[in-house]
Amino acid sequence: MLLGRIVGTLVSSRKEEELRGLKLLLVREIDSDLAEVGKLVVAADAVGAGVGEVVLYAAGSSARQTRATQNRPVDHTIMAIVDQFEVHGTLCYHKGRDD
Repeated sequence: MLLGRIVGTLVSSRKEEELRGLKLLLVREIDSDLAEVGKLVVAADAVGAGVGEVVLYAAGSSARQTRATQNRPVDHTIMAIVDQFEVHGTLCYHKGRDD
């Protein structure tokens, strides 16, 4: 899994039938300092995430392991909304606290 932040939404009125009903979000990978380090990806949302939230997302075949994305043509899926994380005993992120 990868650590990322939701930076936007994506709307597509015409799409493959298997993608209908999926909420699509734009995610950017972040590091433990919350700095953007990765490329922008489109991810299917399996947990109800929103713009600005820190999330865990999966890539590749792991992205198709949720109930929402099983057997669907997705490469990235948001699988968890992060409440907090720490590195070496130092709190790096806590949801709701000013970043």
